[in-house]
Amino acid sequence: MYLHESVYISSQNTFPDMDLETLNPSFENKLTVKEPSYPGIPSSILRRMGKAVRYGVGCALPLLELKKDLHGIIIGTGHGGMEDCIKFLNQIIEYEEGTLTPTNFVQSTPNAIASQLGMMSQNTGHNSTHVHSGLAFENAMLEAVMLLKEFPTHSYLLGGVEEISTYQYNIERLGGWHKKEKCSNINLYDSNTEGSLAGEGAAMFLVNSIKENAVAKVTEPLFFETADLIIVKARLKDFIKRYSLPPGTMLLTGENGDIRFNNFYQALEEELQGLPIVRFKHFTGEYSSVTSAALWLCMQILTNQNVPAHMIKTGKIEKVDTILIYNCHKGIQHSFTMVTKS
Repeated sequence: MYLHESVYISSQNTFPDMDLETLNPSFENKLTVKEPSYPGIPSSILRRMGKAVRYGVGCALPLLELKKDLHGIIIGTGHGGMEDCIKFLNQIIEYEEGTLTPTNFVQSTPNAIASQLGMMSQNTGHNSTHVHSGLAFENAMLEAVMLLKEFPTHSYLLGGVEEISTYQYNIERLGGWHKKEKCSNINLYDSNTEGSLAGEGAAMFLVNSIKENAVAKVTEPLFFETADLIIVKARLKDFIKRYSLPPGTMLLTGENGDIRFNNFYQALEEELQGLPIVRFKHFTGEYSSVTSAALWLCMQILTNQNVPAHMIKTGKIEKVDTILIYNCHKGIQHSFTMVTKS
């Protein structure tokens, strides 16, 4: 699968202007999206959109303008639409199941982003949304790979979208997945405590099977669920055996400052000794479809041959031709993705 164009709306300076060297600080243990203006969305529609739908659609529209004849839209999200879902449920109680606002209902499901994009672009092709917690985007990627094997001349919009809803943030915090003490993303990896920083964002990609003019090539992702470190190391060895690591390879890890899962990342670093190690979750925060942000970052690194200094953990980076992404979500969902320069 080849990546041709991408857009990423995040808490950092990624859209419309890009500055990866500057690291915007977190606020109250959250990295919330810096929303741009949305000239492509009519104001009458924009004011009715929920947060995730708003920046998910705003992220995709520039790509839909570049490629109007897409054959489908594939989105991965863990909790997209949760904010509107809670608003709708609260209305049921407040109005005693009387006259409810339909907008919150329409946009309360995870597939609201893909469906809204389909309607706004009048795209009647394949339209799907994957909701698999920390493997949502990986499943969306796998579907795109499978579709392109079946229809090699097709092109698709692939994306990952997540929001920080008040309800979901509180649930995740009570579950121990977010930092309970005050913590900044600037010193995230020195915290030595449980939990991480909440993040949100939307990353969209134009993908097809055509190498010409492509920025990068993505392998079929390997993802699985286990809490056993031995199994993770075995899967890594199988993955490397299938896709060898040439000179110029870099490891991009989803280390997130949660001390409980450092053993997974440390084990991989030991297995891949000699590779430069780069981290990104102080830049994005932690969320279910964060691998989409990592994929976007890979495209920028492969294109510009520059890795921001604040992302480098170890090693000297001179030339990057291949990037191995490893992400671990809540210590049980793991994924490996190989991205190579086209």
